Amino acid sequence: MRWIDELEQRAASEPSMFRAQLLREDVARLRRLVEIARSTADEETYLRAGRRLQWTTNDARTAELGEVLDAMLHAVREAATTIDDASAQARMRDTWVELTRIRMERLVGCLSTPVPRPGG
Repeated sequence: MRWIDELEQRAASEPSMFRAQLLREDVARLRRLVEIARSTADEETYLRAGRRLQWTTNDARTAELGEVLDAMLHAVREAATTIDDASAQARMRDTWVELTRIRMERLVGCLSTPVPRPGG
């Protein structure tokens, strides 16, 4: 799948170790998702499995991704089950970009939340 291959190439040349690691993790998730899409006839079973690929650490905040994650799951399934459909590939890329944006907002928001100090 072209988008996954492109992400893998980006990870290999990414100067930021943090971003490279995130890209490698997503490549692994996306490859697993494609396998699930191709081997699972039932859409609900596919969606349940796709939602449990640790899109957030230990899937603790994955439920917050809701519609954006579901849109990406549908796009990946479509791209994985059609033969070289450029528009399906583009939808997969676009939905992954949006999912990544939302996940990063959640991550940054989580990290930037002030923590009260004991006694102060």
